Amino acid sequence: MGIFTRFKDIIASNMSAMLDKAEDPEKLIKLMIREMEDTLIEIKSSCATAIANQKKVQRFLDNILEKETFWVHKAELAVKKGKDSLARQALQEKRRFTQKTESIEKELAELSLIIEQYQDDIEELENKLKSAREKQRILVQRHIRASSKKRAQEDIRRADSTEVMLKFEELENHIERMEAEADLVNYGRHASLEEKFDILEADEDIEAELNELKFSQSSKKNDTTDA
Repeated sequence: MGIFTRFKDIIASNMSAMLDKAEDPEKLIKLMIREMEDTLIEIKSSCATAIANQKKVQRFLDNILEKETFWVHKAELAVKKGKDSLARQALQEKRRFTQKTESIEKELAELSLIIEQYQDDIEELENKLKSAREKQRILVQRHIRASSKKRAQEDIRRADSTEVMLKFEELENHIERMEAEADLVNYGRHASLEEKFDILEADEDIEAELNELKFSQSSKKNDTTDA
């Protein structure tokens, strides 16, 4: 593919539409950027060559103009000396260089147009490349966010999975079994003599507190009746 064909394809391309349709947008944008960079290098190289040719042709034109001026002065000198024949010969030489001057000036004009077009193309492609690099930066950031979100969602799904819930259930059953075993440690064990007296004393305290409560309630009832 020629440089100008590639350049036209790049400039005419709709990056956003291409990236939306691509299976791997990051890979596509890298390829696009590489193509733009390669094309830009070629255009700049061609532009540099054109500028070098322009300078070379300009030097040649300057030399032709000097010779044209030289024969004009020779013709003027011949006229002053009354040498019309020499004057005619000088003018003929001058005309020959004048014709060359017109051809070279035309070539210079064409080179100027080519260089100007190259410079416009370079500016346009650099803008396109800048836009592509910005899209690449955004794509990379989106990829990082998407990867993080994907990992988070996968962690959530794993946490909600049946396997995890079964593990929690097994742990809960294990703890309940340990609690039951702890309750059974003293199950069926006969109380010692000291413990029996402690129970009796506790019963007496409760009975005393109960009798006190009954007496209090009875006193309040009698006071109400007297009133």
